[in-house]
Amino acid sequence: MQHRKIVVVLKGYPRLSETFIAQELLGLERAGFDLILFALRRPTDAKRHPVHDEIKAPVHYLPEYLHREPLRVLRSLFACLPRPGFWRALKSLAADIRRDFTRNRARRFGQALVLAAEWPQDAGWLHAHFAHTPASVTRYASQLRGLPWSCSAHAKDIWTSADWDLAGKLSSARWTVTCTKTGFDHLKKLANGSSSVHLSYHGLDLDRFGSFGEARKQHDGSAPAEPVMILSVGRAVEKKGYDTLLEALALLPGDLAWRFEHIGGGEELKRLKALAQRLGLNGRVSWKGALAQEEVLEHYRSADIFALACRITADGDRDGLPNVLVEAASQRLACVSTDISGVPELLSSDETGLLIPSENPTALAQALERLIRDPVLRARLGDAAERRVRSNFDHVAGIGQLKELFEREWRAAE
Repeated sequence: MQHRKIVVVLKGYPRLSETFIAQELLGLERAGFDLILFALRRPTDAKRHPVHDEIKAPVHYLPEYLHREPLRVLRSLFACLPRPGFWRALKSLAADIRRDFTRNRARRFGQALVLAAEWPQDAGWLHAHFAHTPASVTRYASQLRGLPWSCSAHAKDIWTSADWDLAGKLSSARWTVTCTKTGFDHLKKLANGSSSVHLSYHGLDLDRFGSFGEARKQHDGSAPAEPVMILSVGRAVEKKGYDTLLEALALLPGDLAWRFEHIGGGEELKRLKALAQRLGLNGRVSWKGALAQEEVLEHYRSADIFALACRITADGDRDGLPNVLVEAASQRLACVSTDISGVPELLSSDETGLLIPSENPTALAQALERLIRDPVLRARLGDAAERRVRSNFDHVAGIGQLKELFEREWRAAE
C-alpha cells in the first residue's frame, strides 16, 4: 500500500545520544512500514550504534543553512509556488514570525520547501521526531503537500517551546505521542484535552540488553584495593547535572574507596574536567568519551552504581525519562537520580532505586554513600529495577502502539 510509505523528519541522524529514535525506526520497519528519513543536520558523532546499520531507510539531508545551498532552495521555491498549499503554508509562516521574529523560522520554511519539492514518490505521510524545529519543518511541508502529519515529542522540545507554538502544532497534527507522563499531561492541557495526544514509552530493545546473570561484587568501599565503581552515561550538557554529581563525589567521606567513570561527549567536558581537578577528584575520575552501545553495555555490567543528577535548566530544558537509566536498570545496576520529569516513572525511591532532589549535592552524596556501603541494598534495588524494566519498558509495546496509530489512519483513508 503506497500510503504506508512515511517520511520521517529528524533533527540530526544518526546520533549516538538518540538510540531510542533509531530503535523505533527499526521497529517500524520490521512492522512493515516503508520509511524515508530526512534530517535537518548531518551527523557529527565519530561512532554509530549497530542499530543504525540495521535500518534500511534511505537518508536525505535538508540544507542546514539556506545560504549554503541557495540554488537548491530557489529551485524548491519555484517548484512549490504553483502548489495550492503554498499560500496556506506561507500564511502559517507569517503568523509564526509575528510571534517569533527570528531567522530560524525562515530557515525552517526553506527546509520545508526543499522537502516538499524533493518529495519521495508514493509517500503519503509525514512524521516528526521532536516537537520543536523538526515539527516546524514537518508542519509547513504538510501544508505545502496537502498531506497529514504526526509527531513524537520528547523532552527538550516540549519544555523549551512556547505554549502557543506547541498548541498550534498539536491542533495541526493528526496525533502526537510523548514518552513521559509529565510531558503527556502538559501536552494534553495545551491540546484542551484532545484525545490526539498519547503516552508511549520508548522502552528498551531487551534483545540487545539481555539479562545480566553474573553476581556483582560485594565490596563496600572499605578496601582501597576494591573500590566501588560509580558510572554515569550521558552528554556533558547542563541538564544532566554533572557539576552537581562531581560536587557530591567531593563530599563523600575520605575513608570510602570508590571510582567514577563518565561515558559521553558534550560541550561541557572541558569545564567538568577542570571542576573535577579543583575538587581534588582527578585520581578517582575517568572520562571515557563517546562509546558504542556494546561498549556501554559492558560498563553497565562491570559497574556497581549508576548515577545521573538530572536538573531543569533556566530555559526549562530537562530530560524526559533518560534512556540510559532504563538501560542501566535492565542490567540490575542500582540507580540513583533526581525526582524530576519522567525519572520517578521508573525509579521509586527505596524500591527500584534512590531518588533525591535536584541541585542538592549533599543529598546526592548521602545516597551515594548509602549505596557504596551497602552491597545488599544495591542488589535489592538492582533486582527490582530490572523487574520493572522487563515488565513495563519493553520497546515492543511502544512499537505496537505506534503501529496501531498509523494503521488506524490507513484504515480510515481506504
